[in-house]
Amino acid sequence: VQLQASGGGLVQAGDSLRLSCAAAGRILRNYGMAWFRQAPGKEREFVGLIKRSNNRIYYSDSVKGRFTISEDNAKSTVYLQMNSLKPEDTAVYYCAASYDSGIFRLGQWVQGILYDYWGQGTLVTVSS
Repeated sequence: VQLQASGGGLVQAGDSLRLSCAAAGRILRNYGMAWFRQAPGKEREFVGLIKRSNNRIYYSDSVKGRFTISEDNAKSTVYLQMNSLKPEDTAVYYCAASYDSGIFRLGQWVQGILYDYWGQGTLVTVSS
């Protein structure tokens, strides 16, 4: 299984950007799909998650209301729509996937320690 993240770029504060994560092997049906980001000099940070076992979408407080996760099952692609971007959103964004059997707590998904697959990352730079 491979995850291919794309869509990053240089934008100005207040702009929008949509990231894509294409998943080979049609894994979306049973896999939780998440977005993480890592800013220079900082630890990796949870952004959002589509959780399959309960069909819910979760967001970090820092992006809630500005970012939206969606998916196109026909294309096996998950999207991260980012609106009202801020300079502090500057980071490399990664998508990740893990089979969702329903046994893991949300906190474990947020920590990022149980994912089976990671994309290569796409850089988002937001200028002020």
